[in-house]
Amino acid sequence: MEQFRNIGVIGREGNGVAETLKRLIDFLQARELGVVLDEAVSELLPDHSLRVSSRRMIGEVCDLIIVVGGDGSLLGAARTLARHNAPVLGVNRGRLGFLTDISPDEIESQVGAVLDGHYRLEQRFLLDVEVLRDGEPVGRGDALNDVVLNSGTSGHMMEFELFIDSEFVYRQRSDGLIIATPTGSTAYALSAGGPIMHPRLDAIAIVPMFPHTLSSRPIVIDGKSEIKMVVGRNNMVHPPVTCDGQVKITSQPGDVINVRKKPHKLRLVHPLDHSFYASCRDKLGWGAHIGKEDSDG
Repeated sequence: MEQFRNIGVIGREGNGVAETLKRLIDFLQARELGVVLDEAVSELLPDHSLRVSSRRMIGEVCDLIIVVGGDGSLLGAARTLARHNAPVLGVNRGRLGFLTDISPDEIESQVGAVLDGHYRLEQRFLLDVEVLRDGEPVGRGDALNDVVLNSGTSGHMMEFELFIDSEFVYRQRSDGLIIATPTGSTAYALSAGGPIMHPRLDAIAIVPMFPHTLSSRPIVIDGKSEIKMVVGRNNMVHPPVTCDGQVKITSQPGDVINVRKKPHKLRLVHPLDHSFYASCRDKLGWGAHIGKEDSDG
């Protein structure tokens, strides 16, 4: 297991975040570890005397990054940190916490266990998206959860064509399309009726949003597939393309949107007792284990 000596701390303003950050930093300093704050955390803790780094550089100077916040905070950090190969650990100050799975009350025990080498490392792939207009790039982004093409206007459908590995799949009229990684299968894609995919799968889910024909169903394809969407030239709207709901590129009729797997992966750290299925039970309200007295009837 890797030995973590220089710890980067990332977070953004939110309910209880500053208090949790102070508790985490005190714990790390008590273990005589190097602590580097990103610029947003530095502003939340004005009286500190620690080293400060930009989000883009923190992955180069640290061998573990701890993100304090919700899944949205970790999504934003992941898109920057994946290229640096730095492991990322999440402390949850948000709502669901599929990615940030350590509670603030467990910092000393759970973060301590990770620092002692007791952890599980997962690799999560991201998606690259590029928007082309007349063959020239006009925007790009990357996403850990999903890339979404949508009409951008409530009550207005859009038309587009879908190609997978250069093979025509369909022409569709709908509110849009969600292209989700296994990580994103429990996020926006799930609310649109998409499948839940285990994080270890090398697969991508393509989920239509309110399609005009009820036979347009979600499909799951190989993770190495190259996806192309062509925005219909007769559309009256300029549909936005969003990455994790945080990065937005405005497309125009006739634009081509290419989506493929990103070469760099996020290295996500979990405590040893982490379970994807337990997270689903907890976050999605799945039924608990049936006890013997229930199964005996």
